[in-house]
Amino acid sequence: MKTVLFGCQVVCLLAASAFYAQNVVAQEPSAKGKECSDATLRGSFGYTSTGTLLESYVPPPFAGPFGEAGRQTFDGKGNTNATATVSSNGNISTVSINGTYTVNSDCTGSMTLNIPDFDTTVHANFVIDDNGTELRAISTDSGVIETRVYKKECH
Repeated sequence: MKTVLFGCQVVCLLAASAFYAQNVVAQEPSAKGKECSDATLRGSFGYTSTGTLLESYVPPPFAGPFGEAGRQTFDGKGNTNATATVSSNGNISTVSINGTYTVNSDCTGSMTLNIPDFDTTVHANFVIDDNGTELRAISTDSGVIETRVYKKECH
């Protein structure tokens, strides 16, 4: 009798464990699976970027180490603008930037940035991080090695 009772307890315990595990797995994606859209990027972000500009992308004296600090604003509808200070191989410039962006439902996306001061266009892929308060990007243009880190400004 004790063996049968023990067997029933084990079966009940396993069934309860399986039911609990199934509920945890079922709830996990909905809790973490936040979907993104263009509206996820709304407001102003301070950012820094670092990298290297190759001679195949820009001529000397601008080819070489690259750094940038700026402020970029996203309108939540796919448009963006920015102002930044750029150091290209030690040559310092202040630039204005305008462009467009697209956010995918998995919180990745891409942007195209026009820099009239340099008569150039830059393309980047990004991922939205930390519930929309951070953004990490990498240039996708040949001859540019650049990463960017964005942090949302508080107002």
